[in-house]
Formats: sequence, C-alpha cells, structure tokens
Amino acid sequence: MATTTYSFEDVSCSLVHDSVGSVSTTGAGIGSITTTMSTDRTVHDVAADGSVMVSKVAGKNGAIALVVQQTSDLHKWLIKWYNYVDLADSSEWAGMNITIKSKNLGDSTVCTGVNGYTSNI
Repeated sequence: MATTTYSFEDVSCSLVHDSVGSVSTTGAGIGSITTTMSTDRTVHDVAADGSVMVSKVAGKNGAIALVVQQTSDLHKWLIKWYNYVDLADSSEWAGMNITIKSKNLGDSTVCTGVNGYTSNI
C-alpha cells in the first residue's frame, strides 16, 4: 500500500491586486486555508401538484478564510492590501485574485473578484 504525504510546502498561494502588487507563499506564514462555496448550485421547489422542480443556479461565489501568522510577510501584505482598498475608490474593492495550487494533489483553485473583510488584525 502506497503512503501519501502532504505538507503545506506542497501548497502555493498567490494573491494579486493590480494597485497593491502581489505576494506568493509556499506555506510560510499560513496556518490554514479554507475555501467554501456560498451559493447553492441547485434549488428544489415543490409545485402545487407535489412535483419537484429543479433549478440550476449559475452563481459561483464563495469565501476564502486564511489564517496567517501575524509576524509573516503574508500578513503584512494583507494589511497593506486591506488598508489600501478600505480607502480607495469602490472600483478597487473586489480587485484581488487568489490562486491556490497543490502540486502534490494536482489541485488548483482560482478566485477572482476577491474583496476584503478582515478580523483580528
């Protein structure tokens, strides 16, 4: 039986905002990364006759939670980014893209239009 080993060194996370710049990390400073879908992709409604109507929902929005060490370069960049978009024109608010890649698992997650919410800064 083969053994699979996983490490945060296998994961790269790149954050890019045209006005702020970019930062990339291969695990340094990251405690965890969680991605979740926010929109239900399907809705089931029951008609008056009892039949089920299935609707496909086109939305693909979600959320990313990054837990980072406060002494890391990634944390410093996130603070810089948030302070910029907080005061910038509203057109800058959803201007970040995040790419998360796991070379060991062959996974890639691309998030566009990322906007800011931060806590515990």
